[in-house]
Amino acid sequence: MEIYFNDKDQLIFDGYDIGKTVEEAWGDSDYEYTYTIEPKEVDKLYPLFGINNSDKQKLLVEIKNRFEGNEAYSKFGQFMEENNIDYIPFSWT
Repeated sequence: MEIYFNDKDQLIFDGYDIGKTVEEAWGDSDYEYTYTIEPKEVDKLYPLFGINNSDKQKLLVEIKNRFEGNEAYSKFGQFMEENNIDYIPFSWT
């Protein structure tokens, strides 16, 4: 998984899984998934992590440290739901 800011200052959380388990679950051997969070929604994340609004790098590190492992995507989505952060989910198999 990757988390980064694109050239539009959107926060992007990308994931990609491949293998037998993915094929059994989704009917295809690979599965891609993404959250896109607009800048105005990203601004809501900073205080939740106790970070200065201008420190994008620290925000990325904090999200990475808090949401890691096989369930990172689901956990981050749940966190955003619980904290009223709007995001755009996308998945492709």
